Amino acid sequence: MIRRDQELLLSRVDGKSADELRAPYDVTAGPLGDFCDSLHDLVAHVLMWDEINLAVLRDAKAGRLHWSLDPRWETAEIGRALNLGGVEAGRRIPSELVLHRFDSVGAAMLAEIEQYDDQGWADPTTGAGFDGGIGALAEYVSTTPDGFMFAHAARHLQPVSA
Repeated sequence: MIRRDQELLLSRVDGKSADELRAPYDVTAGPLGDFCDSLHDLVAHVLMWDEINLAVLRDAKAGRLHWSLDPRWETAEIGRALNLGGVEAGRRIPSELVLHRFDSVGAAMLAEIEQYDDQGWADPTTGAGFDGGIGALAEYVSTTPDGFMFAHAARHLQPVSA
């Protein structure tokens, strides 16, 4: 499902110039607000959350609880601030590099998940304080606040409501 979501976003950006990527594009706002004005913004946004999710999984494997799972960080206000800050930072980076980073992080996320067999995926000792196994943790962090699991880009690429 992660690969399909990555491919969906890549299909929208493939072959576009930096100017085309930064051109206005109707991106569906998420439950935390409307902060993406272009495909470039959306790639930067999804990339930021993928990087956080990758770190969550790697920390869990190492027996640590990632900072983003601390209840002080899991508020709509903080989530909105991270969204705005991540997109703003992405706007300062050339599109070519944002796409390179998206590809790199996407491959790392897939490699991280693919290393688990069914038993490892369900292993309750990998959650590092999370009530469940690594699979439950991956599902938790990869689900948007309004319930789209492993479909972050798809969530924002839905038709914009009138």
